Amino acid sequence: RIKMKSRRQFGGKTVWQRCVKGFIFQGLVQGVGFRYKAKYRQNPWGLTGWVRNEMDGTVTLEIQGRPQLVDKLLYGLSHDSFIRIDWMDTKDLPLEEDEKSFRVRM
Repeated sequence: RIKMKSRRQFGGKTVWQRCVKGFIFQGLVQGVGFRYKAKYRQNPWGLTGWVRNEMDGTVTLEIQGRPQLVDKLLYGLSHDSFIRIDWMDTKDLPLEEDEKSFRVRM
């Protein structure tokens, strides 16, 4: 679970905080639509970043958005009937202010 305050008040306005996380997934994660499911599942929440298959059979995902929404994306991917995540490595990354979309990288 990603732990971070989700919002702050500034001059009466609520400003949602964002986090950036990098993930490496190992298991049955290639050939099962992992990348396209990540792109589809993030869409309603406006997360940004990218996902890519690696030569060693893992999948790399970098995702930016509200921590609760990143958690929802991970939950959806880990509870998919075709995807099996055996291992996941996570790291914090710096915020990318200019990032505006989510891409499937080849």
